[in-house]
Amino acid sequence: MASSSKVKKSSSNACEYCNNLVWDEEDEQYYCDMDMDEDDYVRLVTGHYSECPYFVNGDEYKVVRHQM
Repeated sequence: MASSSKVKKSSSNACEYCNNLVWDEEDEQYYCDMDMDEDDYVRLVTGHYSECPYFVNGDEYKVVRHQM
């Protein structure tokens, strides 16, 4: 049962740079909008991962800095 999960952004990782972070108008906060199953959700919430396995860098200028 894969569904879009609402994992609150935590300050311990680089969520603010992730493409999966979306703004929720109703709650007025950012959530991770990654499509994951229940097992992955539990592992992410309980801190099983040392880094988020779903992180996608949203830095548009990363390629440009690499070329300089």
